[in-house]
Amino acid sequence: MEAEQSTKPSTVAKLKVGGAYSGVLEVELEVWTVPMLREEVAKRSDCDPLLINLICGGKVLRDGEGDERLSHLGVKNNSKILATRVSAETIGAAERENIAEEERSRKLARIKAAADALAKRHADGSLPMEDFNIELEDQSGQKVQLGSENDQQSVMMGLMLHANAKRLIKKDNFKDALNVLEMGEEAFSLCNPKVLAMVDNVPILQIDTVWCYFMLRDITKISSAGIRLVKARDGLERSHGKDSSRFTVLQEGRHPELALYVRLELLEGVVAYHSGQFTKSRKALDSARYRYSQLQVPDEALSVLMSMGYKEREAKRALRINNQDVGRAVHFLVENKGKIAQRVEEDFQRRKEIKEQKKYGTTPLKKAVDLKMLLNITALGFDKELAAEALRTNENDFQKALDDLTNPETCSILQFHTDSRKFKRQKRKTDAAIEELVSMGFERSKVVEAMQMMGTKEEALDLLTSESMPNEFNNAGDVIATTSAPAVSNGAPNEQTEVDAIAGPSEREIAFVRDVEMEDEIAQELTGDPFADYDIEVTKEGEAIIEYLALLESVQSS
Repeated sequence: MEAEQSTKPSTVAKLKVGGAYSGVLEVELEVWTVPMLREEVAKRSDCDPLLINLICGGKVLRDGEGDERLSHLGVKNNSKILATRVSAETIGAAERENIAEEERSRKLARIKAAADALAKRHADGSLPMEDFNIELEDQSGQKVQLGSENDQQSVMMGLMLHANAKRLIKKDNFKDALNVLEMGEEAFSLCNPKVLAMVDNVPILQIDTVWCYFMLRDITKISSAGIRLVKARDGLERSHGKDSSRFTVLQEGRHPELALYVRLELLEGVVAYHSGQFTKSRKALDSARYRYSQLQVPDEALSVLMSMGYKEREAKRALRINNQDVGRAVHFLVENKGKIAQRVEEDFQRRKEIKEQKKYGTTPLKKAVDLKMLLNITALGFDKELAAEALRTNENDFQKALDDLTNPETCSILQFHTDSRKFKRQKRKTDAAIEELVSMGFERSKVVEAMQMMGTKEEALDLLTSESMPNEFNNAGDVIATTSAPAVSNGAPNEQTEVDAIAGPSEREIAFVRDVEMEDEIAQELTGDPFADYDIEVTKEGEAIIEYLALLESVQSS
């Protein structure tokens, strides 16, 4: 019963709208939200969505959290919606601020929900809905499994939220960045502390949080900032070693962490200054100033790299990481280029694998078919799709799959399921082609006949655009229109129901609404760059170091 409900398409309802826009809108009540309806009405009435009020059944439809469906608000098929346009002058500053805050809250909620959804789908080995896979890697680019599945999911969600916060920091949107950093910290807190002790991501998140306090000039956070910075330094020492000794060895003598320590020591100096600990502040700021000077790229060295065709940003980064050594910087750039090319190739191969895995569906526990096991079984001479079905139904258990393939009775059932899946794939492909051709203005009956006769969309289009279609094809069979599975010799009356029940999610419509836009935005922020956390443009830090050293001078001279 649940499988049937999950595959049931959403019902399209008609809403009669009057007021700022008059007409009938077709919506999916189980999918559409108030913001979506407001946006559509605003678009059709050519005005700002903020100026549109919606009323149904005597009640104002409010946005709420932005994810409540119209059906849950009592909106039904043929409901009447009154759309009123509010004058921009009547919206006061306070109301505009409230509207902006509501929009901001919705955006933050979307970010958290999208990161959570991505982490859940990609941490447990399930077949991704997207054509990419999110995995954890160490500094050398090797895939890692951190602790349990829950630990993996928590770390993955924390990293995604941290990456999103970094993007907001680069845009100087420190207020929203703070909220997202808090979400990331919450996600990391669900992970085993012993697992987190091995990595430096949480200490860096603490530093970024205090940086946002500083950029917002929030003096009330001084106490919290001090605690966070102590945790950050302790965490970095655990993961990097005393004076970054372990990290330097792992990085083969490079120092990508310098900019991070400039920010850390600046913030330590600021907190000490505002706490009245001027000696401690001076020590931290002097150290930050020295590290900052180490990051200043000589014009001559930069000119050499740029003359070799490297862009200014990547040349500066390479020189900073390699102590301004031109030779080591060139070696780093060449090596990094090779790693990027390798990653692109690996990503391309992984996309191909995901596409193939989606073709086979998922196991009862929602896992993808193991392609390495599939290769081993096909090496024994078994049909690839049949072998994939055996692995799918047996949760990738190699021996059980082999037993089913060598048993005539179970092999016959596997063959039926495989044929059924092929038929469904072909039918979906054909139906999509028919809809595309009909959308071009061709008569549906003619399109169906053309597809039955020619088999492919391109050939059917050629036929439809010719002067006439042959009469002998006017009474073509019903192969395209049928919804049943292909007949098989052992077919029991209810075989089709069995096939639908065991088909993987890639065979069904997804029963829930994904925030594809936000999920894609978050995924694109995961560059796989091992130096991204340390790649800080320290111009603002340099200015702040000068500012606070001057404040210390004035205090000591007074």
